[in-house]
Amino acid sequence: MPAEAKVSAKVNKVAKVDARATAPGSPPLTERQEARRRRILHASAQLASRGGFDAVQMREVAESSQVALGTLYRYFPSKIHLLVATMQDQLEHMHGTLRKKPPQGETAAERVAETLMRAFRALQREPHLADAMVRALTFADRSVSPEVDQVSRQTTAIILDAMGLEHPTPEQLSAVRVIEHTWHSALITWLSGRASIAQVKIDIETVCRLIDLTAPAAPPAP
Repeated sequence: MPAEAKVSAKVNKVAKVDARATAPGSPPLTERQEARRRRILHASAQLASRGGFDAVQMREVAESSQVALGTLYRYFPSKIHLLVATMQDQLEHMHGTLRKKPPQGETAAERVAETLMRAFRALQREPHLADAMVRALTFADRSVSPEVDQVSRQTTAIILDAMGLEHPTPEQLSAVRVIEHTWHSALITWLSGRASIAQVKIDIETVCRLIDLTAPAAPPAP
């Protein structure tokens, strides 16, 4: 076996064994491990912002975040795992920002539409980063399911916060899933140049009307 193949096999073996370090349900990271993970995610976002998907190379991420390449693979088994985790991290930051300045729409549908357009515009300011994260989400296979699920949960939390709901009905959760799919699809069509920002806004506002359609009926007046 060539030396390069041996190194790759060794890294993949370590990654499979230690990927649990950041998997949902695994023990919490120590303060030092969390700081290391944050450096890695920051480096990933910085490289993607400068050159998109192709600019995020695992060796460069390791060097930029000052961790060994083997350590990087223990946290993120592949570039796709890393970029999907980066998207979850970016959404978490957006969620914090949105909580500090909640949407002002009168209805739940209006608030969700405003929230998603604010999140969209935040990604619009970093088009290379947005493209890298969305491409990773598109390429993700079953091995990346935990990270993809985290992105979905974070998006759901953002939408439910905008709706002002803590205990949504099954019908409302179904509407939220459709809204999530539409938002991600809108990102893809905009990034590929097949939709304008104006069209994205129309699509988001249209799908958010599902919220009104799935709202529980008010009890009859006595």
